[in-house]
Amino acid sequence: MKLPPLGAFRFFDVAAQTQSFVKAAELLHVTHGAVSRQVRLLESELGVELFDRRNRAIFLNPAGRALKAVTTPLFEQLEGVVYRLQQESREGVLVLSCEPTIAMKWLIPRLPSLHKAHPDINLHLVAAGGAIDFTKTGVDIALRRDDFHWDDTVHAIKICDEWVGPVCAAGTCPDADILKGMRLLHSGTRPKAWDTWLRLSGIPERECVRVDYEHFYLCIQAAVSGLGMAISSFFMVQDELASNQLSAPFGFLKDGSSYCLLSPRPFDKDEKCLRLSEWISAEAMESIRQVSELSQQQWTPR
Repeated sequence: MKLPPLGAFRFFDVAAQTQSFVKAAELLHVTHGAVSRQVRLLESELGVELFDRRNRAIFLNPAGRALKAVTTPLFEQLEGVVYRLQQESREGVLVLSCEPTIAMKWLIPRLPSLHKAHPDINLHLVAAGGAIDFTKTGVDIALRRDDFHWDDTVHAIKICDEWVGPVCAAGTCPDADILKGMRLLHSGTRPKAWDTWLRLSGIPERECVRVDYEHFYLCIQAAVSGLGMAISSFFMVQDELASNQLSAPFGFLKDGSSYCLLSPRPFDKDEKCLRLSEWISAEAMESIRQVSELSQQQWTPR
């Protein structure tokens, strides 16, 4: 017996799980009409209807429920096998996804330490932020700030709190007039960064000029070039502070968010993943020790 195309079963399975052609279309990144056509094609090939259609809504009928009981575990097993084959084909490569500016400014400069301590870890770095689909990307570990939600299928380890503060080039920092007349550099990546810091610090903003950049690393480079003052994560400017390219006149403070390591499986299930996570955590703790010292310089409003 010739079976209908596998793709039609996939469209049906997603529609059956969501009980909606519209939601299925969103998950499959196609149009509502494409889902409807594929389901109709499957019903035509099978010679039975799989959904009851009432008042623009769909409901699985007995035939649909019977088919779903087979397709759902089938596609779960297929995804699992594909993921395992991809993992094996990488021959021990660990894929780490990291927010771009943190990767550029904090992680990459420290990778020689990783290679020295763990020469057998073959790391592939991917620059990306926000939510992540581990199945589709093949990523083993993601370093993220907890500014989005992840579900219970994701294993997470908090590595440190986020510390933020204003930074500027030496010689351009504000004097006793505080922020009066300063050019404040804003990032589209974290549009509320200045508002959060001003609220937490109690420092007033006086007659400042707003300048917008698309990404954090552009703000940091603009600050290094003397174009204004940027709010930055300490992790993004740690090396620039150490080399005196930047100054942090008010120190740094916790903004309430944290950095976490995320993985699709428990970290202790893979010995290399566990060692990588422990190395990242240790490096983060050393950075926290340094920012804690700098935070003592934080200005207190009079």
